[in-house]
Amino acid sequence: MGLLDSVIGAMTGGQQAQGGAGGGLGSLIGMVTSNPQLLQAVTGMLGNDGEHGGLGGLISKFEQAGLGNVVGSWIGNGQNQPVTGDQLTQVLGSGAISNIAAKLGVSPDEAAGQLSNILPGLVNHLTPNGQAPAGGLGNAGDLMGMLGGLLHKS
Repeated sequence: MGLLDSVIGAMTGGQQAQGGAGGGLGSLIGMVTSNPQLLQAVTGMLGNDGEHGGLGGLISKFEQAGLGNVVGSWIGNGQNQPVTGDQLTQVLGSGAISNIAAKLGVSPDEAAGQLSNILPGLVNHLTPNGQAPAGGLGNAGDLMGMLGGLLHKS
């Protein structure tokens, strides 16, 4: 439960992301509050039971696309490097982005743009110790419950 405690502490304490892309917690909360389907899409990506293999699988996809330094910056303690919607489409594949877009009811470009805005800060806050947890972040249901509960507290 250390990860859950860290995320709750970071979110309820109002700490900001350490500079760079993703903005502060308030902007993350605002984004997912205004579009709950976005929260579902992101937890589906980051959950161990997701189609991308959780955070570890996502890291591998970024590395394969030559963007390991980008996702590494989100996990590490330094400044978060930005990612573009086009880069996310390259990493995840156009089929995955199209599936997310269909769930969100937006175009694939818009879905990729929304994900590029939220993913750096969210990964940053889910890895507060500057490392990806060895066991991943849990399944999508765990993440959804944890993040959903945090949204109701804010």
